[in-house]
Amino acid sequence: MENKKTALITGSYGGLGTCFVNIHAGDGGNLILVGRNQKKLDEQADSIRKLYDVGVHTIAADLSSPDAAQLIYDTCKEKRWQVDYLINNAGFGGQGDFARERTMEQDMSMIAVNIETPTRLCKLFLPDFIKRGNGRVLNVSSTAATMPGPLQAVYYATKAYVTSWSNALWRELQETGVTVTALMPGAMQTGFISAGGLSDTKLFSNAVDPARVAKAGYDVLKGKLNVISGLPGWQTPMMKLAPLFPKKTMLSFVYDQQRVGNAKRK
Repeated sequence: MENKKTALITGSYGGLGTCFVNIHAGDGGNLILVGRNQKKLDEQADSIRKLYDVGVHTIAADLSSPDAAQLIYDTCKEKRWQVDYLINNAGFGGQGDFARERTMEQDMSMIAVNIETPTRLCKLFLPDFIKRGNGRVLNVSSTAATMPGPLQAVYYATKAYVTSWSNALWRELQETGVTVTALMPGAMQTGFISAGGLSDTKLFSNAVDPARVAKAGYDVLKGKLNVISGLPGWQTPMMKLAPLFPKKTMLSFVYDQQRVGNAKRK
């Protein structure tokens, strides 16, 4: 990776986001940190400046707002901050029955953060990348994109969108000098677990360290289509075998993996 390239990272002070920040800064790259809490952004920026000789800027934005992407883009333009790498890392999930437990606000906010804002950011930044003839996008999807997810119905669907959309952009951008890669992690040890109410589920009982997932994604920003990383134990063979199982059997298996209170059940 070239030194002094600037990476804009959404969800920068979360588990995976923090890993991306440290990797890029350690590689000599400048940063634009994006998150909702200005105090946390400032603390992260101060820490990075002390550890690395890189430039760090911050943008506070609520990524569930339809205006967030435009705010981020306009700020970069006004400040003359050129974005070389766009890492759409921010996202969240949430356990619960779609019709009987999840609220409208919870799921619409999830769609906004996981789908709408990354789409808007790419719509805004990609024309600049194409005009310059260089730029790299990493969209954080999930292995959840490969199947429906009962008890996380909307989350799994948002990640299916992210992967499908990223793959289509990958082809559209051929020969432009711009690349788009989808990072598809398994279950990771991040704040995603507690925020989504998933700590006592089988799916996250063997969650992996996000540092190696971030490294896997960052290392292939040069244009690989999809990167699957951080699969704990049973998920590795399951990813390969999943297409062979009858759909109804797979749906029941995923449902069981995501029931709260079943982390220690056999």
